[in-house]
Amino acid sequence: MSNVKNCQINLNGQTVSYSLKTSARARNLRITVKPGGTVAAVKPAFISDRAVEEFLAKKSGWLIGKIDLLKNKKSLAASGTRADFKRCAPLARALALRKIEKYKQIYKLDFNRVAIRNQSTRWGSCSCKGNLNFNYRIVLLPERLADYIVVHEMCHLRELNHSRNFWNLVAVAFPDYACARKELKNIVL
Repeated sequence: MSNVKNCQINLNGQTVSYSLKTSARARNLRITVKPGGTVAAVKPAFISDRAVEEFLAKKSGWLIGKIDLLKNKKSLAASGTRADFKRCAPLARALALRKIEKYKQIYKLDFNRVAIRNQSTRWGSCSCKGNLNFNYRIVLLPERLADYIVVHEMCHLRELNHSRNFWNLVAVAFPDYACARKELKNIVL
């Protein structure tokens, strides 16, 4: 069972509208600010609406800053439609495979398969079975950031975590990984 309510809250003298969805599948409260500055909250049934308001009030500085940042920011692939995915997915696959081949020389890591997905929150992922998954929007990124994403996911083939060992492994091919991470955080999927 899930339902969605349109809500408003006054934060630091500013009225913020948000959608509030109660989901049987949710385990934690999740707040998302999307391009255009729209706010969405998803909560499990055991968290009250009042608790959500208290959380938003507690995080008001962060939330208003995020809304202001994203109010005029466009999404990387504005529509994210099925047509966009179908058009870009083959290009994204070719790009990912080319970069994997390049970095395979450095890391000597084997993978199972590569999949291109239409994800709204991730640039890539690596499964414990050795499958590498990439967001189709990787083809819209500057070359350097696409390289970073591929290196990041390839390193998960050896380290399925974000430990110091993982970051040391990333640094072998991408010493300025911290700059790339920061850049990616400023790009909205």
